[in-house]
Amino acid sequence: MSFSLTTLLTCSFLYLSLLFSIAHLTERGAMFRAWLQHPVVYILSLGVYAGIWAVYGALGVAAETGYGFLAYYLGISGAFLLAPVLLNPILRIARAYQLTSLADLFAFRYRSQFAGTLATLCSGVAILSLLSMQIKAVAESAALLAPDTSPQMIAVLFSLIVLLFAVLFGAQRDQGSESHRGLVAAIAFDSLVKVVALLVLGGVALTTVFGGLDGLEQWLASHQPQVGYMKLSVDDGSWRALMLMSFAAALVLPHMYHMTFSENPSPRALAKASWGLPLYLLLLGLPVPVILWAGQALGASSPPSYLVIGLAQALDSPALTLLMYIAGLSAASGLMIVSTLALAGMLLNHTVLPLRTPTDHGDIYRWLRWVKRILVGLIILTALLFHETLGKNLDLAILGMLSLSGVLQLLPGALGVIYWPEGNRRGLIAGLLVGMTVWGVTLVLPFSSGANPLAELGAPLVPDYSNWHIFIFLSLTLNITTFALVSMLTRPNSEETSAAQACSWGALSRPQRRELLAGSSTEFVQQLTEPLGSDVAQREVDRAISQLKLPTVEYRPYQLRRLRDQIEVNLSGLLGPTVSRDLVKRSLGFKPLASDGGPQDIHYMERALGDYQSQLTGLAAELDNLRRHYRQTLQNLPIPACSVGDDGEVLMWNHAMEQLTGIAADDVVGGRLLALPEHWHTLLEDFVNGPDLHRYKHRLDLRGRPHWLNLHRAALSGPDHPEGGSIILVEDQTETRLLEDELMHSERLASVGRLAAGVAHEVGNPVTGISSLAQNLKLETDDPDILHTADQIQQQTRRISTILQSLMNFARTGNHAQANRYEPAVIRRCVEESINLLSLSDKGRGIRYLNDCPDDLVVLGDEQRLVQVFVNLLANARDASPEGGTIRIGGNLEGYSAIIEVTDEGSGIPADQLDHIFEPFYTTKGPNQGTGLGLSLVYSIVEEHYGNIQVDSPVADERGTCVRLRLPAYEADAENDTAPTSRNERSKN
Repeated sequence: MSFSLTTLLTCSFLYLSLLFSIAHLTERGAMFRAWLQHPVVYILSLGVYAGIWAVYGALGVAAETGYGFLAYYLGISGAFLLAPVLLNPILRIARAYQLTSLADLFAFRYRSQFAGTLATLCSGVAILSLLSMQIKAVAESAALLAPDTSPQMIAVLFSLIVLLFAVLFGAQRDQGSESHRGLVAAIAFDSLVKVVALLVLGGVALTTVFGGLDGLEQWLASHQPQVGYMKLSVDDGSWRALMLMSFAAALVLPHMYHMTFSENPSPRALAKASWGLPLYLLLLGLPVPVILWAGQALGASSPPSYLVIGLAQALDSPALTLLMYIAGLSAASGLMIVSTLALAGMLLNHTVLPLRTPTDHGDIYRWLRWVKRILVGLIILTALLFHETLGKNLDLAILGMLSLSGVLQLLPGALGVIYWPEGNRRGLIAGLLVGMTVWGVTLVLPFSSGANPLAELGAPLVPDYSNWHIFIFLSLTLNITTFALVSMLTRPNSEETSAAQACSWGALSRPQRRELLAGSSTEFVQQLTEPLGSDVAQREVDRAISQLKLPTVEYRPYQLRRLRDQIEVNLSGLLGPTVSRDLVKRSLGFKPLASDGGPQDIHYMERALGDYQSQLTGLAAELDNLRRHYRQTLQNLPIPACSVGDDGEVLMWNHAMEQLTGIAADDVVGGRLLALPEHWHTLLEDFVNGPDLHRYKHRLDLRGRPHWLNLHRAALSGPDHPEGGSIILVEDQTETRLLEDELMHSERLASVGRLAAGVAHEVGNPVTGISSLAQNLKLETDDPDILHTADQIQQQTRRISTILQSLMNFARTGNHAQANRYEPAVIRRCVEESINLLSLSDKGRGIRYLNDCPDDLVVLGDEQRLVQVFVNLLANARDASPEGGTIRIGGNLEGYSAIIEVTDEGSGIPADQLDHIFEPFYTTKGPNQGTGLGLSLVYSIVEEHYGNIQVDSPVADERGTCVRLRLPAYEADAENDTAPTSRNERSKN
């Protein structure tokens, strides 16, 4: 049975168009995305591993070695069954650091661009024979169906079609993403076609050729010599070598790394694949013996490798024949597409970009996409050239063996990533060079040319299946030995050690807490503009900020370090780990350290330990519980506490500190003290950098109310904590201070009350007597002189009574005597009312008052008592001002304080009198012009409002006086604040 070339091309075109449609619709989101996220799709996409082996190669090996073909499936099944200890660590590292290939993993772990480049070249050389295997299988199967067709022409057409498909749907690299949803869907469909085709052919062969299982048993019993070798050849060394190469393929084959890790939707999907892929491979392997025996029973004339085609032809079924051809086409195209895409990414990251990084500041994503497409084309054309020169002359099994044995040399380095932190780049490179050299000399040259380059040395090297497995084990053994010896004889540098800690399962790196040169995320964009261009730099910084859920503009040092690491990770997916690390190191550098060792980044360690919590067991888990206990103790401590590093970075901010300051820990931890509000920044930085370890009753105005704080500092230093730093305890003594004030006030009132009572009793009675005598004297005489004297006596007695009354008023209206709750008081309104009251007097008519207080200057207090303050101050200023003078009243906000200044143009106050002006009964005015209690009352009211008063005199040109009031400013949310209210109010409750 044969077909025309047109029929085969039409079927091929229709099938590849179907794949094209599946990929296109998936990329455009037209298909159900929930289906794509299902683990079954991921498992089927991993079926790309089987490639052409599932359809053609397995039958050829089964015909030669019996059940040895199962080794190709058993090895990788074992690797996936060991996923928790073999694949999950690699997945964790790959997802955390955006390592899209094994070369990326090597470059990151061993901190060597050359290691990544060498891994890329080894993979590229070895994968050529695997690609040639796919091309050869499609070309020869087409030639079997269309005998008049040139296999060479089919090979060229197939390669070009695969190239087109890979370029259109595989080389998407926007934003560093290596996830290709359309490709995954198409490969999963390919795998489904393979397994369905083989199961259908096996089922048809079982029922048609043998008439069922009973018929098969009878045929096997009657043809025992013909099938006996299927049991005897399992112990052959080549079987074990094939299983080892298959086991390694899960890690080292470029397309398997890509599908297993880069296209992995979640760790849960890998857990499903650990049993799903072996089940899928079992379904692929089940029909192979049945198809082989059916072909033998029917006497199919096709070569053993193409027995699926020969059996379908022998069954005289065109539909089944075309189905098997499509299955082979599907297997070959899927593997070629994924392999070339993965290898193109490795070449781009580890050969092209190290030689030429795009610096034209254009669209770097577009540039990378087109370079990758060119690399895809070069890889496929090189594979086609290899096929035409060497591959077409080799058996499918030999081509597969050469490819798997070549990439097997990468296994020691891959295992060293997760299991041997002591391995270093020198050992890896030396081992790879030795292993690849032995592989090339003992396997590649003999099987490609048929010559024996070691024949003169008496080496038993023959290009057949009798001893090839020996040289596989030999090359791998020399590779491992060299890797181990060189690594033990040389020392890794600090970067390798840090990377090894990051890669080792259960290890925790301890990065230094260093300050970046850039002080904000905006500066990140500026510094990345030179290597990436402004648009790409802005895009990458915004993407990293979105991933970390940070503010649009970030200033905190710890968050900036996280942002830097995330940008490096993202660029690693875009440019490869080495190029991205060098770019970030050059553009987003750290400030130099003052000493060799810097403090450790405990924020990073806290986050990492949190991630490890569910994985810690035994003593490690108990120590972590102890750490959490002590940390929670500090967090729940009822005393506000924080810790600060020597570099000024806030390391801890407990819950009580949050309540006192109103600043959330998430907003301040990892930031500098400079980022705190001015009053807290000034207080804490001055205390941390000062010589005092204790500071008592420090006043701080918070949200319009005064607070009194005790501060205590202890150094975090010693052998157990070499990083240094300080821990600060802040005691809120506001309630205690208010209670003390109440007690002092009560004592003062009692003392002044006793004094007033005594004065009233001792002075009042004689004064009353003197006043009565003066009145009587006026009634007893008409002498003008005597009457004038009597009037003066009565005037002086009235003055004494006024003084006594003022003294009594002072006692009753002393400190904190307000009866009403404080309310928001507008300073400008208080001043205006005071000016109006003064204008009622005949004194100072020529004085001009300028009220420059802003309308939004508000304090929390008793407005009437504040008016009393300004009346006294303005009256004093009026009395001191010359005729026609100006009195200015100004105000402004300074932090949480309202500053009000009353300035006159008078003669000023002598320096020797400034210290006494607030004392009761002290006055600089002339006789009969004041009692000396006005400023004392002002001082008392200002102190009652938790303010202070300061007098500067002279102000300018040896003239003028400025009285400056500082009162706590009112904030809108102060009413909801838990700060203390007035004492009278508390005493009522």
